[in-house]
Amino acid sequence: MAGPPVVIWKHEVERLLHYRELIPRLEEALGKFSKRDSAEVIQPVRTTVPLQKHNGFLGVMPTYMENDGVLCSKFVCFYKREDGSTLPATQATVMLLDPEYGNVKAVMDGEVITDMRTAAVSAISAKLLMHPGAEVLTILGTGKQALSHYNVFTEVFSFKEVRVWSHRKQRAERFRQSVSGPVTVFDSVEEAVRGADAIVTVTRCTEPVLFGQWVKPGAHVAAVGACRPNWRELDDALMKEAVVYADSREGAMTESGDIILSGAEVFAELGDVINGTKPAHREKTTVFKSLGMGVEDAVSAKLVFDQWEAKASKP
Repeated sequence: MAGPPVVIWKHEVERLLHYRELIPRLEEALGKFSKRDSAEVIQPVRTTVPLQKHNGFLGVMPTYMENDGVLCSKFVCFYKREDGSTLPATQATVMLLDPEYGNVKAVMDGEVITDMRTAAVSAISAKLLMHPGAEVLTILGTGKQALSHYNVFTEVFSFKEVRVWSHRKQRAERFRQSVSGPVTVFDSVEEAVRGADAIVTVTRCTEPVLFGQWVKPGAHVAAVGACRPNWRELDDALMKEAVVYADSREGAMTESGDIILSGAEVFAELGDVINGTKPAHREKTTVFKSLGMGVEDAVSAKLVFDQWEAKASKP
C-alpha cells in the first residue's frame, strides 16, 4: 500500500534545490522535449482557467516522462496586479505522482521551483545564445523572478556590470540592497539597456517596455514576463529584428503576446540548439521567449524529492 504523500515546504525546497544540479537536468529535459518522442516527454500546452473576479488565471501544467518514470503536475495562479499591490503575482504548488500506482508521492511548494527553474532556463538560453564576451547585464523588474535571475546569472557568468530598472525607483533601490554584489539603479529603461550585452525582462507589463531601437546589435534578451496572448514586454521592432527562440514553439504561439501580436517567427526551441538540429546565432540579436514548461517543473520536483529521500534515509 502506498503511504500518504510527503509535504515539502518552501524552506525545505530552498535547502534542497541548487543551480549546479538543476541546470544540467534542465538542459537534458529541454533536449528531450524538442525531440517530440512520447516515451521521453508528454506535455500538453498549459491549460488556463480565468479567475475573472480576481483578475487572474489558474494554469495547470501536467507532464509525463515515461522513460524516467516521472509523472508531475503544477498548479499555478498568476494575476495582473495593480501597481503597489501587496498581493502575490503568482502562487504555485507542484505534485509528484507514482505513474504506476497513480498515488501522489509528494506535494511541494512551487514558488521556489518556479523561480529557480525559470531563471535556470534563461541562463541556459544565455549560455547558448549570448555573445561569449558579454560584460553588461540589465534586469528589468525587481520581483522574485528578478532576484532568481540575478542569482543564477551572476553564479554562472562573470559580468563586469549589473544594471536594474523598476517602475518605482524605491523598489530598485531595495533590490540593490538585497543582493550580494554591486548593482547600478537606472531611472529609465532606455538608459538601463543602452550597451547591455544581456537583458532580462521580468516585469508585470502588459504593454511593450523594451524597444528595439535601444537594444545593442548582437545583444541577447531573455523575455520572461507577458505570459498571456494579449500581454507584451517587447516591441515589434525588436521582435522582428531578432532571431527568436522559445522553450516550446506551441506554447509560444498560443500564449506569448510578444510573438502572436508582432507576427514574429519562432526560429527554434532551445532544445533544438541543445540537440544540434538548429544553430545558435550568437552573432545576431537574439530573443528567448520563456513561457515555462511542465517538464521543467517535473525534473525540478524529481530532483527535490530525490534529495529529500536521500536526506531522510540518513541515520
